Amino acid sequence: MSSPVETKPKRNPAWKRRLWQAVPVAVLTGFAAAAFVWGPGMAAEARAGTDFGARIACSCHYVAGRPIDQCRADFEPGMTMVRLSVDEEAQEVTASVPMLASTRARYREGWGCVLEQWSG
Repeated sequence: MSSPVETKPKRNPAWKRRLWQAVPVAVLTGFAAAAFVWGPGMAAEARAGTDFGARIACSCHYVAGRPIDQCRADFEPGMTMVRLSVDEEAQEVTASVPMLASTRARYREGWGCVLEQWSG
């Protein structure tokens, strides 16, 4: 009878383990650097887009009486990331770019659609 041959499990060399540990750190560092460099400009553009989107969609819906899904036709090119939501009870439209900016515009009799007060 022969004895079974024992095989040792293969182990990754140390350098491969260190490489796989370094990859997530490098990716996160890259994202952090990109957010630091381009973040303020992106946030400002998102805020401008939501301001415009909220005002235009509110006027389209409450002043012109069009359905909110038709109001997107009045947006400028490049505003595909702006999302709209409507609160019929409060007569307001919220435009948002996820994780960057959000703006509300409320319909006021005699005034039309007015943007919310900027908080800073």
